[in-house]
Amino acid sequence: MNRIRTILFDLGGVIITIDQEQAIERFSALGLKDARQQLNPYTQTGIFGDVEAGKITDEEFREAISLMAKREVSWQECCHAWRGYCGGLPQRNLDKLLDLRKRGYRVVLVSNTNPFMMSWAMSQEFDGHGHPLSHYMDSMYMSYKIGAMKPDPRFFEAVIKGEGLHPAECLFLDDGQRNVGTARSMGFNTMCPKNGEDWTQDLERLLSEDL
Repeated sequence: MNRIRTILFDLGGVIITIDQEQAIERFSALGLKDARQQLNPYTQTGIFGDVEAGKITDEEFREAISLMAKREVSWQECCHAWRGYCGGLPQRNLDKLLDLRKRGYRVVLVSNTNPFMMSWAMSQEFDGHGHPLSHYMDSMYMSYKIGAMKPDPRFFEAVIKGEGLHPAECLFLDDGQRNVGTARSMGFNTMCPKNGEDWTQDLERLLSEDL
C-alpha cells in the first residue's frame, strides 16, 4: 500500500448515523403514501434520486412532493423530512476528523446528498457547537453538485480530478458495499463500516499499517 495522504468520508452511515425509519415516518407525515418504497438508505431513485443527482432543483423536488402529497408542502417541511435520515452525530467521529487533519491528512467529504440535507450540514446547527460540516473538512464533494451519484464512476472521477488524487494514496470510507466496490475497482484503498459502528479504531489500525 502506498502512503495514504487523503481520506475520503461518506456522510450518512459514517460521519452521521442513518435512521431510515425516521425518514420514512417524516415523509409519510408529509402525505407521501409510498414513502417506504421511495426511500433508500444508500442510493435514491425517482425524484429522490433526481434531486441527489442534480437532475432537478430543490424547488422542483418540493413541487413534485406537493403533487404527490396533494397539498402544498413547504421547503422547510421537505428539509425536516430529509433530516429524518440523521439518527445521530457521534462526537468521536468529529474529534477524529479534526485529529486526522492536525496529523497532516487531507480530509474530504464524498456524499450522495441534496440541498435540503446540506442546508443543515452547512449551518451552525450541525455539530451542536456552532460549527458547520465544512469546519471538519478540507474539501467537499456532493452528488447534486457533481451531477452523478455513487457508485457511478463519474462521481469518483470528479473527485480525483478536483483533488488531483492518486487513488492508491487515498482511503475511502463508506457504509455502502456497492460504493466501496466501485472505489476499490478504481484503485482506492477502502473501508466499509456498518451504519453507526465506531470505525475510528479500525481506521487507526489501517493507518498504522501504512506507516
